[in-house]
Amino acid sequence: MASPASTIDTQGLVSAWWFDGKGGAGRIKPEEAVSATAPDGGFIWLHFRHLPRMSQTWLRQDVGLDAPALESMAEDQCRPRCVMFADGALLSLRGINLQRNALPEELITVHLWVDARRIVSVQHDFLSAIADFEDALGRGRCPRSQGEFVADLSMRLVERVDAVVTTLIEEADELEDAVLITETSELLPKLAVLRRVAIKLRRHIAPQREALNHFALEDDPWMGPKDRNRLRDAADRVARFSEELDSVRERAAVIRDQMVDARAEQMNKSMLVLAVVTVVFAPMTLISGMFGMNVGGIPGSSDPAAFWALSVFLLLLGFILLWSFRRLRWI
Repeated sequence: MASPASTIDTQGLVSAWWFDGKGGAGRIKPEEAVSATAPDGGFIWLHFRHLPRMSQTWLRQDVGLDAPALESMAEDQCRPRCVMFADGALLSLRGINLQRNALPEELITVHLWVDARRIVSVQHDFLSAIADFEDALGRGRCPRSQGEFVADLSMRLVERVDAVVTTLIEEADELEDAVLITETSELLPKLAVLRRVAIKLRRHIAPQREALNHFALEDDPWMGPKDRNRLRDAADRVARFSEELDSVRERAAVIRDQMVDARAEQMNKSMLVLAVVTVVFAPMTLISGMFGMNVGGIPGSSDPAAFWALSVFLLLLGFILLWSFRRLRWI
């Protein structure tokens, strides 16, 4: 029969690995994860799933995290950040949710506690980047230090953002091409979604640059120059994504202005045609109304050809007015 502690560990723990610091790694059994010790020159990785309805004793008591770090790792929608402690560093990052029927702007938080002997990570939902990272570990592509571990995982998170940003840029290109040939009512919903996704993504991933750069300044022995360069490269890519998202948002605003201008021009043309029709038919209506009055003395009331003569006169008047408007280039 399992003890209460092992039950809590099994419910919260997703996976556990040991790394020997030389490119070797292996899985740790769930019941042995919390009590496992890192090999000489290596470290261990404990990966947990945050369960809102459960007490977090598996982090506080069994793993031994401090209260401030534990409170930070329990946050679901926090901004990317890096906080340095006396015995380690807490790095909070956000990744793209690539699950089916998930919105691209729904970013998932992952927290990483890094110290000299271990890495403790907490995710609040499924992240494909972490799953792919574990697949790479199973194929023998194992980090040799905590710095290389964080750099590799950060690059995987950034690469998935790249795919979403590229899709947004392609959608903006399609909308620009279709703005003059497609009805405004069809483009406005797509344009609204494009702007909303770009704004939310930009707000969520922009702070990730400062978090990665701050973590790259860590001067512990497990952070090498190559790891710092990879972290800075990931931070630079995040900065580029922020600029591209700003560009997508500005292009969406330009497209909307073009659509508004096109609609205004169409309305102006319609109003001009209506005004011309009104001006042409106004005198004809006045003349026909006067001859339609039921009073004595109407010219041609006793002449059978008067109706046809008046009709021809009104038609000639209409053609003359239309010809005059065309000469003046009003229509």
